[in-house]
Amino acid sequence: MQEYRDKKALIDAIRETAGLFIEEFEGVAEADKDVRHDGVDRTPQEMLAYQLGWMELIRGWDKDESKGKEVITPAPGYKWNQMSALYQGFYDKYKDKTLAQLRKLFVKAVDSLVEWLGGFSEDELFKSGGRKWAASTSSNWPVWKWVHINTVAPFKSFRGKIRKWKKPHST
Repeated sequence: MQEYRDKKALIDAIRETAGLFIEEFEGVAEADKDVRHDGVDRTPQEMLAYQLGWMELIRGWDKDESKGKEVITPAPGYKWNQMSALYQGFYDKYKDKTLAQLRKLFVKAVDSLVEWLGGFSEDELFKSGGRKWAASTSSNWPVWKWVHINTVAPFKSFRGKIRKWKKPHST
């Protein structure tokens, strides 16, 4: 797994990979947002909804912890072995949005995530125990790993997915 020397490096990686990912949606027609192609497991709408869902979940875990609420990971009503049902919830939440709306929401969510990360100390981000929710699974990861696997890593892999999805549309 990629590592980061400090908070700035993590934020820079988020911004860079998010920008490259969202640029791939240029030219994707609104009429095609729900089209599924062989070899690509998600539609453009689902790819964006997935990213939005995870960014919201992570922020929600932290918000709940700061309010003294019990943090349930991955989400209330879901266990870690029920991820496809969780993802379907993401897709359903954003199904009525246009691609333009989803793209704007994505950019806004990334900006909000970066602002949120700016409030962390280096120790809170990079040492285990920085947040209780981050240590709530057997992995006992520091916050940065949760952020990485739910932002930078999928931004990169989903960029490949949307590029592959667009190939049948290339002229």
